[in-house]
Amino acid sequence: MTPLRLDAHLIDYVIIALYFVFVLGVGWWAKRGVSNSIEFFLSGRSLPAWVTGLAFVSANLGAVEIMGMSATGAQYGFPTMHYFWVGAVPAMLFLGVVMMPFYYGSKVRSVPEFMRMRFGTGAHLVNSISFAVAQLLIAGVNLSLLATIVNRLLGWPMWVGLVLAAAFVLFYITVGGLSAAIYNEVLQFFVIVAALLPLTLIGLHRVGGWSGLKDRVAGDGMLGAEQLHTWPGQQLSGFSSPLLSVIGIVFGLGFVLSFGYWTTNFVEVQRAMASKSITAARMTPIIGAFPKMLIPFIVIIPGMISAVLVGEMTEFKQAEAAGDAATAAATGVTYNDALLLLMRDVLPNGLLGVAIAGLLAAFMAGMAANISAFNTVVTYDLYEQYVKPGAEDGHYLKAGRVATVLASVIAIFTALIASAFSNLMDYLQTLFGFFNAPLFATFILGMFWRRMTPTAGWTGLVAGTLSAIALWSASTFFGLFDLPGQGLAFVSAATAFVVDILVSVVVTMVTKPKPAHELKGLVYSETPKTDLVDAEEADLPFWRRPVPMAGIALALVIGLNIVFA
Repeated sequence: MTPLRLDAHLIDYVIIALYFVFVLGVGWWAKRGVSNSIEFFLSGRSLPAWVTGLAFVSANLGAVEIMGMSATGAQYGFPTMHYFWVGAVPAMLFLGVVMMPFYYGSKVRSVPEFMRMRFGTGAHLVNSISFAVAQLLIAGVNLSLLATIVNRLLGWPMWVGLVLAAAFVLFYITVGGLSAAIYNEVLQFFVIVAALLPLTLIGLHRVGGWSGLKDRVAGDGMLGAEQLHTWPGQQLSGFSSPLLSVIGIVFGLGFVLSFGYWTTNFVEVQRAMASKSITAARMTPIIGAFPKMLIPFIVIIPGMISAVLVGEMTEFKQAEAAGDAATAAATGVTYNDALLLLMRDVLPNGLLGVAIAGLLAAFMAGMAANISAFNTVVTYDLYEQYVKPGAEDGHYLKAGRVATVLASVIAIFTALIASAFSNLMDYLQTLFGFFNAPLFATFILGMFWRRMTPTAGWTGLVAGTLSAIALWSASTFFGLFDLPGQGLAFVSAATAFVVDILVSVVVTMVTKPKPAHELKGLVYSETPKTDLVDAEEADLPFWRRPVPMAGIALALVIGLNIVFA
């Protein structure tokens, strides 16, 4: 079958070129504000909440959000909304209201550094290494898709696209540091919306509007009707029982995976840490929650449209649902192609250029976020802590830039791993189950239980991670059981969480805790309430205060779950 190519014209290439000029210009402009390591890694803690809030969302608008969610939307339909309305917004609000005061108030430079202050070097080393590895793997996902777009657009071999895309992101992160990444993420947010909104509206028009889409999805085989309801989401969760499916989605995705990702992932937390005050840091994820709950309509809906409108996708989905692997393979496409195929078939030239620029923006935002978080953790938490402590600040600034180069090179190879998965959400949710679920268990237990000991911190992390890997291997490599959909990722994450908690409690009972005076700013019961808020917060209007705005966001997301149930 002829490889998928996007029929771009001169106007499309001009639009894409203009976007790249803007990105490089932002990186060069941000260079003037980088004179020390804090400015390079944390933007000097000087950015306003609206900037960090949009960057918070944009940093996650990478491969997971765009290609991964459109692919999952094409495969499962409305239940994919759970990744936003259950698996993101509640945890983002919890991060802003409860956890950000501890991160920001302790003046740590990274999430692993918070682990060191709370649990000592054992947990710190485990967290730093696992986080660094995870960022390299996830950066590979974004880079793989960047190279795919270049391949579809120009026909260049994948390896050429990988090298060029990595070099481009490397330039503006190395020159401008976190500020370049954040300001580009704000730019990229608007470019992404400008790209995906027309695609959604034109696609809906082609299928006869909202009612036409629902009619065509409902007629798409015996599982079509299920794909028009978010609950109980059995196809997504992999559980045949509606009750078990709801429990799996709420506990596995909504609690363990979601809170594990959003509250402990330094890629996201780093954006809030760059804010200019505790209030701005708390508002960062809360501001981000409002666009976050609307993004499914321009990401998941196009995937669903592609599955019923594009011939190859319709044929592939029907063959896969019937278990006909040979016919599915013969189509030459996978669910990851859903968005590209829809762009090819419905967008006129000009809008196609905007859409391609939007995808490039998304993947670069995701990769840049991964690399900027990686270089901070490698420099502060591994190199400074264990290799060369006490060096002058300029030395660590150079080390951070070297780490950026290293990450960009390694991501070229991890991109090859990602390219082997037909649905990237399977791969990414597996990674989150391995690394984020046990970390959240350790964090939440250590933040609210002052008795938890340093030894329990690292042993719980290791035990939780190993249990998730063991369970996943038992299914994937040894075939001891099978859970389709995202069920295996949900169960692996839940297992990691429970094992981490159990091991931490048992080890705490037989080991020595830290003295209470060392826990101020790290444990809720030992931290004065005045340390967790800015003194002038009470005088701000309600739209600038974290708790009222979090309440409004929570009410809205509950309403969305009810309307689309």
